[in-house]
Amino acid sequence: MPINPTLSRKDEAVFTLNENVKKLFQVIYRENNKEEAEDDIPKIKVSELISRLAFYYEKIRNSVDYKEEYLLRRSSILRILKRQIIIEGPLKMLKPEDIAKNLLVELIRAGYLANNKLPETKIGELAVVIDKYLQLRQYSLSKIADKKQNHEINKWILALASAEIEERLNINPVQQITIGNMYGLLSGHIALPKDSIYQPDREIQIYLSIHRIFMKFDDDMLEFLLLKYYNANWLNAADAEIKNLANSIEAVREAIAEQMNHPLAAQINKVINRYSVYYTILNDVIMDNPVGVYEGLKDDPKAFPRLIKKFAQKRYHESKVKLRRAAVRSIIYIFLTKMILAFILEIPVTFWLGEVLNYTSLAINIAFPPLLLFLIVLFTRTPSEANSFKIINGVEEIMFKEKAKKEPIILKQPIKRARGINGVFAMIYAITFLITFGLVIYGLDKIHFTFVSIVIFLFFLTLVSFFSLRIRKVAREMYIVERRDNIFSFITDFFYVPIIEVGKWLNEKFSRLNFFVFILDFIIEAPFKVLVDIAEEWTKYVKERKEEIM
Repeated sequence: MPINPTLSRKDEAVFTLNENVKKLFQVIYRENNKEEAEDDIPKIKVSELISRLAFYYEKIRNSVDYKEEYLLRRSSILRILKRQIIIEGPLKMLKPEDIAKNLLVELIRAGYLANNKLPETKIGELAVVIDKYLQLRQYSLSKIADKKQNHEINKWILALASAEIEERLNINPVQQITIGNMYGLLSGHIALPKDSIYQPDREIQIYLSIHRIFMKFDDDMLEFLLLKYYNANWLNAADAEIKNLANSIEAVREAIAEQMNHPLAAQINKVINRYSVYYTILNDVIMDNPVGVYEGLKDDPKAFPRLIKKFAQKRYHESKVKLRRAAVRSIIYIFLTKMILAFILEIPVTFWLGEVLNYTSLAINIAFPPLLLFLIVLFTRTPSEANSFKIINGVEEIMFKEKAKKEPIILKQPIKRARGINGVFAMIYAITFLITFGLVIYGLDKIHFTFVSIVIFLFFLTLVSFFSLRIRKVAREMYIVERRDNIFSFITDFFYVPIIEVGKWLNEKFSRLNFFVFILDFIIEAPFKVLVDIAEEWTKYVKERKEEIM
């Protein structure tokens, strides 16, 4: 697509597309018009009928182990690797090629990859990756005697393997050029005070934040980025480099942990969040019709802001849909993994303690979690017109040379509070805990909740409050205008934050004791996959016999 850099707004002004945006137009145009070549390269194909069984199993598995939707495939890769390497590997003596093939087949069956689209050569590519991490695992674990440390290293290496596999399965030219554009722009914009001790970390923190916010990378994916940063040739690492990493694995992990918990991260994330919205909307606008958008910029420049607003509104609606879907998934997860066990215990424990079963409290405990999430979804507002206006200005800022930001974004030097002040705040926070939970318990006691019913109510109040924060984050992805603090929000945060914090702690603790996940992963999944494999082979056999007859 030919690109003319100068766009005239008739008699008003002249704006010039910057080089990065011109490249973005070109890449999106090529991707939109890319024709799939008809070739004879063998593809990985599975039975559509048998795949439905695996697909529905994956849905059930995800309902009892809550993850954000964009993390489901990476989480599934890690789970499959753990099963094949730790559980099945020692028994079946699986080779990297076998693990890679089984992994891709299972991902296709589960609906994470398209059927009959992936070339069989992908098996060899991923086998090399898996072999690299198996070697790293072998070299590293042989040097560690401590069982707990051994377990942590093993877990970390498999997480990195899943991250690299996910990266190789998710090659997207539009995302890649957008990341490059965003990094090029913001590495020039974001600055630190001249005397800042964090100057050497500025660029890597910007790069990490772009992947954290724009690409929605989880911690494992971010740690993989840092591994490549500290080991430049890791993607093509030979035996010597693998051994070198194994010998220095603790030092590398410490360096990665330092960057993952960097004092600048929160400030940079806040900046990146705004620009992530700008680039997301810009990509949506261009992706819809690159030629039409470009011609429209020349013929009717005033229509472009309306186009940005249209796609911003579309994203707002999608966020609402995601919010409702996340709320439903959260309720299903909480019900299956927490509520059933809680209510199974409530009646016998109540009688065991010699208390009278209160059917009103039982009904409230059953109805409360879905009602609270419903109210949160109901009262989550769509971004305002002011938000859309800021997006329009932001998109134009990253597109046109004349509207580019002139002043740098200077971050503040992180300041550590004095130990005494932290101690005072900790005491006040502890008092907040006591007041908040004391008031809730007092109110429940007044309506004749038993001790067991109070414990269950508090359990679900904290857990659902924490999940509400997570799912509201989905709805707030497109917010640019910051929420204004008022006395009501101050009081709400004062009492609500302790509840959320307890919910986070409970979720982390109980996720490790997920009874249903244990049953599915260690009792059901392995034999189920064997049955699916047998069914797959049987359908192939029947098809071959049918072809022979014909």
